[in-house]
Amino acid sequence: MYVRHVELVDFRSYPRVAVDFEAGPSVLVGPNGHGKTNLVEALGYLSTLGSHRVATDAPLVRAGAQRAVVRTAVISDARELVVEIEIVPGKANRARLNRSPVTRPRDVLGALRTVLFAPEDLALVRGDPAERRRFLDELLVSRFPRFAGVRADYDRVLKQRNALLRTAYLARKAGGPGAAKDLGTLDVWDSHLARHGAELLVGRLDLVTALAPHVAKAYDAVAEGRSQVLMEYRSGLAEDGAPVGADRQVLEARLGAALAKARPAEIERGVTLTGPHRDELALGLGELPVKGYASHGESWSYALALRLAAYDLLRGEGAEPVLILDDVFAELDTRRRDCLAGLVESASQVLVTCAVAADVPEALRGARYDVAHGEVTRVC
Repeated sequence: MYVRHVELVDFRSYPRVAVDFEAGPSVLVGPNGHGKTNLVEALGYLSTLGSHRVATDAPLVRAGAQRAVVRTAVISDARELVVEIEIVPGKANRARLNRSPVTRPRDVLGALRTVLFAPEDLALVRGDPAERRRFLDELLVSRFPRFAGVRADYDRVLKQRNALLRTAYLARKAGGPGAAKDLGTLDVWDSHLARHGAELLVGRLDLVTALAPHVAKAYDAVAEGRSQVLMEYRSGLAEDGAPVGADRQVLEARLGAALAKARPAEIERGVTLTGPHRDELALGLGELPVKGYASHGESWSYALALRLAAYDLLRGEGAEPVLILDDVFAELDTRRRDCLAGLVESASQVLVTCAVAADVPEALRGARYDVAHGEVTRVC
């Protein structure tokens, strides 16, 4: 798979820009703040329907514009797909596949697969559990696009359930008589949350099992085998510290029971306290957790290993993604730069952004594009 063409309209800093790419490595070079990351962010957004930099869509639309458009031509299995997304803050986005509208934007997921490694990825190992859950869920959708619907269903039910709990909480605080009445449909939402949550859990658990050996292999290559990598999915459904199994029916029953048990505390606090939205992907080196104990270099190596593992997993399952390395070589020492280049130089397509061309190892110096003042120009 590779991106042959990308066109942006009112996306970030670009009023309009169009760039042709080819298979193999391509390097986007230019001063900071001139739009290199904006270009690859657009490709990442088309792949995941989310940005690796911001949580909402509004910043993606150029100031003064009402909408933004990202359009790409992707070559996959010797055929070309044209994928387009129209981003309209505050309204439902619209998408097209081969110029034809699709029912929902998520219907284009899988047409373009990317793995994007950026400086923000340090949060994967140093940030909150939500960062690691997002990593898992985005990779899960790249692996099996149907999980986009599972995530959407779970998030919708969770939002409704939290709204119900919040309303009851406020009524109880105010001393009104409506609190018990407001909770009358909670059993129904519990059932929905248990069903969708169990399906999401099965996907995550299967993914972690498949991903773990790739993470260990990648970290061993990047860090020269200095520590043993540990990765464990920790669910609130675990009993006596034992890991949960991946049987959907069992997980649904256990999640339903956990919700029933947590209900008094949830009513007291007005929020859902159990479910996949509170789980953790625990990362360790040797016997110690990465967060709080790993050095800066070890943290970078672990973050890089997670992305390389995601790439290797998808490629090994026949869905080789476009690999995007956004301004990462400036953050790596010479040995890690060369190691990373050696691991990915055979990829179908690698898109690299950098401020200084000399930071990019020779193995990845393919086609070069200069990016300055909102223009992208191929120079070699």
